[in-house]
Amino acid sequence: MSSSTRWHDDVLGEAWQARDLDLPDGAVATLVRRAAPGVGPETTDRPAVLYVHGFIDYFFQTHVADAFEARGYRFYAVDLRGYGRSVGRGSGAPVRPDDDPNFVTDLSVYAQDLDAAARAVRAEGHEHLVILGHSTGGLIASLWADARPGAAHALVLNSPWFDLNRSWVFRGPVTWVVDVVGRFAPRLVVGHLDEHWPRALHVSTGGEWDFDLAWKPLEGFPARAGLLRSVRRNQARLARGLAIDCPVLVLASARSGPAAGWHEELLTTDSVLDVEHIVSRAPGLGPDVTVVSIEGGAHDLALSPEPARSTYLREALDWLDART
Repeated sequence: MSSSTRWHDDVLGEAWQARDLDLPDGAVATLVRRAAPGVGPETTDRPAVLYVHGFIDYFFQTHVADAFEARGYRFYAVDLRGYGRSVGRGSGAPVRPDDDPNFVTDLSVYAQDLDAAARAVRAEGHEHLVILGHSTGGLIASLWADARPGAAHALVLNSPWFDLNRSWVFRGPVTWVVDVVGRFAPRLVVGHLDEHWPRALHVSTGGEWDFDLAWKPLEGFPARAGLLRSVRRNQARLARGLAIDCPVLVLASARSGPAAGWHEELLTTDSVLDVEHIVSRAPGLGPDVTVVSIEGGAHDLALSPEPARSTYLREALDWLDART
């Protein structure tokens, strides 16, 4: 093992470790784990859990790892290429798709990241693997599990991004335009996410959570045509139906809120995605899908205010206990 792929101290502190995952195309992803597992000997046969973050995100939700490891599930997280710990890493051509933060022109390249993360986790002695995906990570994890039969023991999706939360004009005609533009001008900026959601989260703007504003900036990163083109193509593929061969749990807030601007229920509704899209698309993932609504849940259910946060974690862990 090269020095770059050994475990080293992580930015989360001495209780956490990270290591590089060198990818076939010269990019780098990052795997994160707790330095000392909180797993008792009576539960070491349980699957390991691999967390996959969403857009403009990275792994910082240590309380999620605490909850899973307390139940006996060894917890890992991957920062995908161009995200968080992996920003600006790797070598290769002078201009690669992931030179821009959070940007690729084809979601399928993330299969390399998940393949490498899964290999690294299994190399630590974990025969079975559960994928926990949030938002865009939920879409990526679903596509990966569909393309890799037998690779996942179970799939848990936290507010997965199954459709564009815009009007029919954007979901239809604008999508067709982006499909053409994204091919010829992939780096063209076509939008930004609303900044009120991250502002509601961060401690500097009155929220509960402290995260790195270089990796998850309040103003976000631009949405580029090449990425949106690939997202929409893969959302259409998901809408036609996948064949994921493991049990799937889909969790979402009980209600959607406005996706732009400040409002009082920003943290108690999904104000990024449309919950109806998530619920309606979920049955098409495969033959064994369970859908759970979390009353008072935010877009990232793990960052919801209590009691929704604990409800989300309990529902996910009780389901895993029963199904794995």
